[in-house]
Amino acid sequence: MAMSFQAKQAMVAEVSDVATRAHSAVLAEYRGLTAGQMDTLRVKARHGGAYMKVIKNNLAKLALKGTDYECMSDAFKGPVILGFSLEDPGSAARVISEFGKSNDKLKVTAISFNGQLLPGEQLDRLAKLPTRDEALSQLMRVIKAPVEKLARTVREPAAKLTRTVAAVRDEKKQAA
Repeated sequence: MAMSFQAKQAMVAEVSDVATRAHSAVLAEYRGLTAGQMDTLRVKARHGGAYMKVIKNNLAKLALKGTDYECMSDAFKGPVILGFSLEDPGSAARVISEFGKSNDKLKVTAISFNGQLLPGEQLDRLAKLPTRDEALSQLMRVIKAPVEKLARTVREPAAKLTRTVAAVRDEKKQAA
């Protein structure tokens, strides 16, 4: 069934809006996947902080025009699904990578991150990026480490004096 012109305009506007808010994009060929598998992928994407859309290649090119993901225009060939990371840069890559482990028919063809086009083979590199919470946790560990070391260093002379006094006391008790 053909889409009306208004429906196409709405789809282009929706994808363009998502593209302006996204951190990264993943383009994958889904040839050979069943409708049920595609639904499973979309559900996992929703729960994983990603936006997935099957869209005609010409409409996708129009939607990405003027965004950081315009560099992906030449990669639109065949039936593809376009995934955008909305929560953190690696969310769409994590969803597709995890889904691809059990469905080998899903083939990543292109990735875009910070306006750079990357080959599909670098999906795992993007998928391994930490989430926002993980990044904040790592940052806090880095900030906290020098403070803890300073506290241990300042506390150590008093602790050493206490251990020395206790050792002298124990020695005198044994001598008496």
